[in-house]
Amino acid sequence: MTNLALSNLAYLLAAVFFILALRGLSSPTSSRIGNLFGMIGMSIAVAATFLIGENLNLLLIFIPLLLGGGIGIYAAKTVQMTKMPELVALMHSFVGLAAVLIGLAAVFNVFESHSTVQRFELFIGAFIGAITFTASIVAFGKLSGKFGAKPIVFKGQHLINLCLAIAMVICGVIYFQSESIAAFIMMVTLALVLGVTLIVPIGGADMPVVVSMLNSYSGWAAAGIGFTLNNSVLIIAGACVGSSGAILSYIMCKAMNRSIISVMLGGFGADATADIASQAERPVKSGSADDVAYLMSNADSVIIVPGYGLAVARAQHALQELTAKLIEKGVSVRYAIHPVAGRMPGHMNVLLAEADVPYEQVAEMEDINGEFSQTDVVLVIGANDVVNPAAKTPGSAIYGMPILEAQKAKMIIVNKRSMAPGYAGLDNELFYSDKTTMLFGDAKKVVEDLVKAI
Repeated sequence: MTNLALSNLAYLLAAVFFILALRGLSSPTSSRIGNLFGMIGMSIAVAATFLIGENLNLLLIFIPLLLGGGIGIYAAKTVQMTKMPELVALMHSFVGLAAVLIGLAAVFNVFESHSTVQRFELFIGAFIGAITFTASIVAFGKLSGKFGAKPIVFKGQHLINLCLAIAMVICGVIYFQSESIAAFIMMVTLALVLGVTLIVPIGGADMPVVVSMLNSYSGWAAAGIGFTLNNSVLIIAGACVGSSGAILSYIMCKAMNRSIISVMLGGFGADATADIASQAERPVKSGSADDVAYLMSNADSVIIVPGYGLAVARAQHALQELTAKLIEKGVSVRYAIHPVAGRMPGHMNVLLAEADVPYEQVAEMEDINGEFSQTDVVLVIGANDVVNPAAKTPGSAIYGMPILEAQKAKMIIVNKRSMAPGYAGLDNELFYSDKTTMLFGDAKKVVEDLVKAI
């Protein structure tokens, strides 16, 4: 069997592992084996690529591999769960940049001519990669707070985006017809600018959908470049990432009552901070850890709604200890997870899994919303927008977004550091309800106090 035939067989095997990885990652219970399948598939793909390489400079290959692998291992071991969303956004930017650099390398290669199909693929892969790169950088900045979470909106924004897109396509057509390097570079430059202008008008509350969509973009960019390199496993892996990211984006948009087209065009995200100026003047009812512990200990049922504040305080382990104490006292305890809780899809699920919370205690929004009205106590920890009744108010920035119906419970306990608004910049009427008791303080410290009191 020739090296080419052997590598093609290895690519096919790698593709099977990638598909198994996606299947495994679809559930928390199988996510570990899914990650393992993905690593096995990538190892096979890298080894197969060496088989078909000619005149390889191994030094220039292995040095970047070792550097990149070392940085990746360090980042994986040191990154906090609160920083995971921006790390994911940053990784998406690297995929986009890789697609751009490969495209530029192919165009500048004077020893190789490109067919009509290859020029089209270079155009698609390079411009999607360029948009993914700069859009992911902006998303990283918004998620990390370096650029601010507020949307940046100005007059004529959509017209500018349209003009940039048209100019980009025109340059792509010129390159497609004439193989003009200058036109290709101009197309990439316009795409880099378009990536910024598409994301800056999107507010922080919508970032989970943006991260999901950028995941899809990075996959399609990789697939496009896979055609240029005639690399079947890159095409398959890119298509799997692109399609799964698009499906997840659709699910996220449905959970937030957003239009998938608007996400792709950067058409949503409004400044919703105008109506919160008077929030500090409104009275709220606050309580102590002892009071809340008494209420929860004597309840028949408790639902816990975790949010980003839980991740910031790293309170998941203390929360699991609290849950165990309540269950020992005969209290039924469940966790309610909103699809966009945290800063990226699945953020809360990962946190709870890290604390060994049994999967049967964790329920998705559509499965548990009907139970709030029969629940004695709801404990909201660091969550805001996902339980905000403003989603039912016409004109609100989050109007129409499905929320966890915590307001229907018999009693609501809300743990927050302060009365500051959530990521959407909206005040929350739930905090001022007669049924609500505010429990101020760091989530980990508050939960530990609850454990002691119980």
